[in-house]
Amino acid sequence: MFLVLAMFGLTEKESAILKKLSTPVKIQDFLDSLPRNWEKGGDTCMSPRRVLREKKVHCIEGALLAAAVLWLNGEESLVMDFRATDEDYDHVIALYKRNGHWGAISKTNHIGLRWRDPVYRTIRELAMSYFHEYLHDTTHEKTLREYSRPINLKKFGAEWMIAEEDLFNLAQKIDDAPHFPVAPKKNIRLVRPADKMERKANKLIEWPKKNPRT
Repeated sequence: MFLVLAMFGLTEKESAILKKLSTPVKIQDFLDSLPRNWEKGGDTCMSPRRVLREKKVHCIEGALLAAAVLWLNGEESLVMDFRATDEDYDHVIALYKRNGHWGAISKTNHIGLRWRDPVYRTIRELAMSYFHEYLHDTTHEKTLREYSRPINLKKFGAEWMIAEEDLFNLAQKIDDAPHFPVAPKKNIRLVRPADKMERKANKLIEWPKKNPRT
């Protein structure tokens, strides 16, 4: 099922690209094919339309594109927000559900915060699957502290799919959603630092900033 595209204002070229992304796996594969958006000209929060045009994407931009395609495929348009410590970056993923189990579509430049198969019975189970690999780029500290409930982007209308302006207001609404702690603070103090092999793996990135496509 692919909804009538005229109601979303998509062009024939955009529609042709998105129609091919008929499953979460295909959406993820498409995001994986795009370079990481290093925001070399300044901060961005591009709409799906702009991502298709610029052919690069970072985490929230990828989540918005994935959520848009899920909507076009007749599903809910859900995202989840992760909050990290002040020293690290937050992260946003798109959510999908199969046979009562949650999975996630995610754009990241590191190995840990990527795709999740639909094997998680609850949103908390899914969120906690990201805790161990949510590491700071340089300190390698485990920095995930909070996760949001699923946020349905349909309640914000559909204009964001084709917006030419940066979607900072939408990003703020996502950040303003209720969040839940991953663990009590007294347990966070017991978290073991990443070991030597984990630190080595965390240094592996897919798209270096020097790549001209980024």
